[in-house]
Amino acid sequence: MGISPVLWQFLVNWLHSSALFPTEASTIAPYTDALYFFLIGMTIFGVVLVGALVTVFSLKYRREKHPVAVQIEGSTLLEATWTIIPLAIFLVTFVWGALLYFRIYNPPANSMNIYVVGKQWMWKAEHPGGQHEINALHIPIGQPVQLTMISQDVFHSFSIPDFRVKREVIPGRYTTVWFQATQTGKFHIFCTQYCGTLHSGMIGEVTAMTPADYQKWLSESTSGMSLAQNGERLFASLGCIQCHSGNAASRGPNLAGVYGSKLTLTNGQQVTVNDAYLRDAILNPSEHVTAGFSPIMPTYQGQVSEDGLIDLVEYIKNMQSNYRVHQTLMTSDSDKAAPTTPTTGTTQER
Repeated sequence: MGISPVLWQFLVNWLHSSALFPTEASTIAPYTDALYFFLIGMTIFGVVLVGALVTVFSLKYRREKHPVAVQIEGSTLLEATWTIIPLAIFLVTFVWGALLYFRIYNPPANSMNIYVVGKQWMWKAEHPGGQHEINALHIPIGQPVQLTMISQDVFHSFSIPDFRVKREVIPGRYTTVWFQATQTGKFHIFCTQYCGTLHSGMIGEVTAMTPADYQKWLSESTSGMSLAQNGERLFASLGCIQCHSGNAASRGPNLAGVYGSKLTLTNGQQVTVNDAYLRDAILNPSEHVTAGFSPIMPTYQGQVSEDGLIDLVEYIKNMQSNYRVHQTLMTSDSDKAAPTTPTTGTTQER
């Protein structure tokens, strides 16, 4: 970066102590701030340079000394200088920004996933263990956290200034953002996209905790059912097990271990099975028919809530075998085949 670490720390601490800048509370924050201060520095340098040149030339070539203008014809060195130097600065800024972009939008493989649903005017966080929060988010420090977000109504934008993260939250589509908190404490959540008359009230708070305290919070906040368990119940109640049992005669593709794999659709397109694909396949199955199967699956648009879709996605993500599907099918068949107990005074047909 070309700036003394001591000077950098002095600058950062001065900004924080003067309340002009949010705390650097995530691993990505120093990288974002470095680019931001570089742009600010270049802007100030440009303003000062142009201002100084305008002042000097105004004095040097003022009318009293040069009543008649003298035309100066081209200078290759001068033109090359004012072309190459700005171009080099723009290229450095572009490469720097691109590297930062890829760092921000590519979460580490070991990221912990939390779902966030935005709606007027609240944030609802759902942890894989079944813990639910409204306008609050508990996370451990030192652990990459990915947020998979969606809106139930209008456009929102999820922002945690102290972590230097901000991402649009869009109706009907998952978006993600990740961060890794570096210090414990409470930090603001804002919606930075105007979303209605009570937009200013769509705020919340992130509580960054030590891993031990986070595990304690998880155990004390459990709702008794994980998202995957809720999804398993919904999967059975909607009758999905009838077609996605994994048997040779099944009318739908085997879902065990399908998450993260590549599927070939009937139109020849190859897709990666991720959260967004699973959600779309549930709501618009006719557009995601797996090769070798018929388009017989009905749409569940309007029949499953956004929370229910998250449960189903989480269940399929963690589905590594069809053992429990078969168990549910056998139990269901057993219940259907169970003979009724004759009541007193009646005879059973033979």
